[in-house]
Amino acid sequence: MYKDFYQPQNYVNRELSWIDFNGRVLEEALAPENPLLERANFLGITQSNVDEFFMVRVASLHKLSAANVTTTDASGMTPKEQLDAVNEKEHGMVEQRYQIYNDQLLPELASQNIQILHVRNLDAEQYEYVRRYFNEELMPVLTPMADDTSRPFPFISNNSLNIAVKLERDPESLHVKEHEILEGDQEIQGRSQEPHDENTENEEKFATVRVPEIYKRLVKLPGENQFVLLDELIKEFLSVLFPGYRIISSGTYRVMRDMDLDVAEEDTSDLLRAVQHQLREREHGHVMRLEVERDIDPWLENHLIKNLHVNETAVYRVNGPVDLTFLKKLSGMVKGHDELRYQPFKAHLDPRFDMDHNIFEAIRTKDHLVQHPYDDFQSVVNFIHQAATDDQVLAIKMTLYRVSGNSPIIKYLGMAAQQGKQVTVLVEVKARFDEQNNVRWARRLERMGCHVIYGLVGLKTHCKLALVIRRDEDGIRRYMHLGTGNYNDVTAHFYTDMGLFTCDYELGEDMTNLFNMLSGFARPRYFHKLRVSPDGIREFIDGKIDEQIKIAKAGSPALIRMKMNSLSDKQIIARLYEAAAAGVKIQLLIRGITCLRNDLPQLHENIEVHSIVGRFLEHSRIYYFKGNGHEEIYLASADMMTRNLNRRVEELFPVLESDTKARAIDIFDKMWQDNVKTRILHGNKYERIDRGKTQPFSCQEYFIAQAQAANRADKKETEQHQAASAFQPMTRHVSKLHLNDEKEDNAHD
Repeated sequence: MYKDFYQPQNYVNRELSWIDFNGRVLEEALAPENPLLERANFLGITQSNVDEFFMVRVASLHKLSAANVTTTDASGMTPKEQLDAVNEKEHGMVEQRYQIYNDQLLPELASQNIQILHVRNLDAEQYEYVRRYFNEELMPVLTPMADDTSRPFPFISNNSLNIAVKLERDPESLHVKEHEILEGDQEIQGRSQEPHDENTENEEKFATVRVPEIYKRLVKLPGENQFVLLDELIKEFLSVLFPGYRIISSGTYRVMRDMDLDVAEEDTSDLLRAVQHQLREREHGHVMRLEVERDIDPWLENHLIKNLHVNETAVYRVNGPVDLTFLKKLSGMVKGHDELRYQPFKAHLDPRFDMDHNIFEAIRTKDHLVQHPYDDFQSVVNFIHQAATDDQVLAIKMTLYRVSGNSPIIKYLGMAAQQGKQVTVLVEVKARFDEQNNVRWARRLERMGCHVIYGLVGLKTHCKLALVIRRDEDGIRRYMHLGTGNYNDVTAHFYTDMGLFTCDYELGEDMTNLFNMLSGFARPRYFHKLRVSPDGIREFIDGKIDEQIKIAKAGSPALIRMKMNSLSDKQIIARLYEAAAAGVKIQLLIRGITCLRNDLPQLHENIEVHSIVGRFLEHSRIYYFKGNGHEEIYLASADMMTRNLNRRVEELFPVLESDTKARAIDIFDKMWQDNVKTRILHGNKYERIDRGKTQPFSCQEYFIAQAQAANRADKKETEQHQAASAFQPMTRHVSKLHLNDEKEDNAHD
């Protein structure tokens, strides 16, 4: 093995690579081929992405830095150096986001008569509307919070939008000019009466008002597709909340806190209770980032920095509205303009997997490979539904990492338990940002009679598996679904994932052993076809890389192809470097983090890396090896990240039958051919493909077209079947006698 490959200069820092990935998402907000409202959505996505990044990854760096940890990552950077580099790079990304918002999106939206207006630009009718909206809707809900000697600086919750207010006592205006806000001469109730003190009469005071989250950030104005931001509307009428005071200035701000969950499972007898406790505790995590409006009063900014204990490098002054995630809601609020959105398409549901057919018979006949969202996720839901209602089904075992807020799968699992079937569900209550949702589902499943387990101590269970045990005419048989993505019927509409339905005997034995390991004290000596992390997947991938190296060194062509969300594991990267140096051709499809560099001279240009960022979030994991005339392809729940390989329960499984195997390979081929949404890695930087005169090819659009063609073929086949089976009247010669008979018959109708 080339020890030189472990040198820091051969690796890209994970956190900086993530920011580069978010930059590729940001590019989609500018891409001319994307509809305008979808471009606005991409800009909102970049904001929510970076919010989560700060709540988890930057928070982790903060804790390491605060503990004076000086060990370095693969790229040779200490936590403090990473933290500084992240903030420096993200400040540049913030500038780009707001430049796109101000200079690109707002003008183009306005050209389509979609406007996000400032209060100062409202006409008389619109202003009267927002005045009444504030008075009747908002004012009763708002609560001004003071910061003075008797009232400490209030707690500012994570991700909440707030308005900082600088004010002073106004002796000449002890009463609010109510005609500006309220109709008539009604008195403002609940005025605070402070003791008069000449020494503090003109002292500047601080207050903060939280923007209520129960209201939409975009307030719809009278007329067509015109909006104003809720926080700007509140700032316009703030004076009514502070009678007897004059508002000097105000500014919107937001904080992101450390929201990482840290449960010491080894010391925890009740994991659910521990998770719930940690959920409450993390709401008070340290502030990782403070966002303020660029023109905020310096006195207000300093007051926030001091009281929130924020480092200057973590203060982000934005040239526009604080928190751009409201753009993700814009498309849903705009009336009309279908041309400014992606054209809807109907996913293909194989008729053999609808509720009118026996799904178990279809699986018994052959394996079935599905690719979501092009293949309808309803096939998976129907599989669990039929298992719940089929009298021959004895047991269902399933792992759940993330599910939707109104999951039909949860409902059918409960239905199965209530019908007397043995139902075992592993609910991962430590799934980041889904902890509360999963705790709720775990409690509900238990109430419905399911046996609920929470996985292994110290490990997250990230595998995606469903096992159904059924009594067939020829004996007990195991039916399975193995997937690359979550059992979430909502995200399945915009995440690309793959799944395999099978009743393969050896895989069935492996699945049984795995569930026994998760629920009890079983320690399987080996798995036939399933590879399981921790350890198992790393060892398997290492072995496959070794095989390709031997083939290449023997002078034969060798190929490794991998698709994943992130590649950050130092050992796996070094093994890929070693393979490339030995002559193995390596093709990698990596959506997000890429710590590998492909410009090292020892690699002989044998590693090519593509990243696809488009309409759907690329989430499937594919591992493909070709050499000596053999092709092997595997799907997995795991990325090549240390946490997936060492600290999670993950699965990797083969695609074996000739037709499913050919389809899986073709899916990778089509993704590799993409030249519309693909960026290619050069060293440590991704660049768009220069197509020249080559025809544009988008793999996601291709798969959509495939799904629509399959739907048309199914419809045609159904119509032909109906036509063939319809009642055909017998033809006969119509005589005068017959006509007379018909007239007579009609007379009696």
